[in-house]
Amino acid sequence: MAGSVVAQTGQGVENPVANDPVMESSVPVLPYHADLSAMNFEPNTVCYVPAMKAFVVVDSIDCAVDFLVREGGELRRVGRFTTDVYQGRHDLVNILRPKSVAVWGDKILVLASSKKDSSYLAVVSMEPVICKDEIGFDTLKAVACMGLESSAFAFRVDPVENEIIVVGKNPVGYDLHFINCAEGLDNLKNDYTFHYHVPKQSERIKASDPYGGGLALVAISVVFFALVCVCFIMSGYGKLIQRIQNRKAPLAAATGGAAPAHSSSGEVYAAIAAAIYAYSQDLHDVEDTVITIQKAERAWTPWNAKFYNMNKYFSERPNMLHKKK
Repeated sequence: MAGSVVAQTGQGVENPVANDPVMESSVPVLPYHADLSAMNFEPNTVCYVPAMKAFVVVDSIDCAVDFLVREGGELRRVGRFTTDVYQGRHDLVNILRPKSVAVWGDKILVLASSKKDSSYLAVVSMEPVICKDEIGFDTLKAVACMGLESSAFAFRVDPVENEIIVVGKNPVGYDLHFINCAEGLDNLKNDYTFHYHVPKQSERIKASDPYGGGLALVAISVVFFALVCVCFIMSGYGKLIQRIQNRKAPLAAATGGAAPAHSSSGEVYAAIAAAIYAYSQDLHDVEDTVITIQKAERAWTPWNAKFYNMNKYFSERPNMLHKKK
């Protein structure tokens, strides 16, 4: 925009959305002075409480939420809430890991979820119970818990409506859970759940073309177009090869190249073969066919004597028997 802009109050200005009949039928009408700031549903892994100088931190490795208090230049862990407690075998897809945390008053809201289809929202007290766990820290206890049949990743608190909105994601869309906390965080009630289905590309094509006629027409057209392109390419390639051969034939005749194969007869090949055979026979001398192989007489050597291969026990055994007799 060119020029200067001055902010003015909204007195005497009507809401343009409220006067539009089309917008009234499709979009909820908002008051002109309503707060239009959107709620961002992002996982929150760290919270800071300035009044207590404390931090609430998510520990995804140990599946726990730690409550840390700042004392001078150090942080001291005063409590821990474990989101997944199990005994025996536990598959990885069923482990309830902490996803997001928030602080509301003197309570900690913890959202834990698995990779499969289960999650829960717990209300944890900040006052640690004097109960030493195996790590050696005081344990935080949950005063309320709401189980959800979906995999959730974030939540936000709406103080105007006194409800907690939990957002999850499934393979076909999103899950939106609205938990009522008007009676306090100790009494959570699941008002309703929305399962929003995100349509896939195949479902959109099916909605626009229920019988598949348009899709079949497009597929057949593409196949025939590809075949026509292949025919033109092969035809042009054949003509190109033929043109190159026609250019090479006059050049070979001008440089004294070999005659075509059809101008020679079988007699020429026979004469050439006879000449090569006669030439190869003349290369060798005439040799006498006298056999000069003679048998060589050699002296006897004990290298293959069989008695040297026998065991000493068997070679001495006949002498021992003779002495006994």
